[in-house]
Amino acid sequence: MTAVSLTPLTVTRWWLIRHAPVHNPDNVICGSSDREADTGNRAAAAALAASLPAEALWLTSPLRRSRQTAQALWTRNPRLADTAVVEPALAEQDFGDWEGISHDTAAMRDAEAAARFWRDPARHAPPGGESFAAVMERTAAALRRLTDSHAGRDLVAVIHAGTIRGALALALDLTPEAALRLRIDPWSLTRIDHHHTGTGSWSVGGVNQQAGTF
Repeated sequence: MTAVSLTPLTVTRWWLIRHAPVHNPDNVICGSSDREADTGNRAAAAALAASLPAEALWLTSPLRRSRQTAQALWTRNPRLADTAVVEPALAEQDFGDWEGISHDTAAMRDAEAAARFWRDPARHAPPGGESFAAVMERTAAALRRLTDSHAGRDLVAVIHAGTIRGALALALDLTPEAALRLRIDPWSLTRIDHHHTGTGSWSVGGVNQQAGTF
């Protein structure tokens, strides 16, 4: 019998973290708005930092709340300290003309645009902004590109609820409507892996995991 040589399976591991809560006392829309994060929850930061791999490529979005959260994690666990790569394609959804105002104010300014958006919030874009379906597309393209470029590595991405939903939609073949149902809390950890075999496949190890459950 001829021995068969098996090539070890290459797995790329994604550690997807939603940033710390945003300072938003007026409860306005702040998808692409560059607001600061409240990183004062030391227990959550410490628990999350302790769960992350030491040898990883770090990514953030261009938004301040993403970068501040990454810095807080490095502070809680210096072994993680690294220079993060800023990836524009992993930014939060852009709500265009609605950035910085409430949904009630948006409806008062343009009732027709608000009604059109809420009839199909997954696929309709706010005025001057982008739809969640578009966010899914750019997130999927970025994950495929980065997975191919860094095959076999751990990638820690400190990003946003919208882009984490987009990553899960890629892994689970979800529609935009289904992906919007996913709850992604601040300081939470979501794990997905890409298995480089055949045409490639994804698996999900955990969604919206909280401190104490990592």
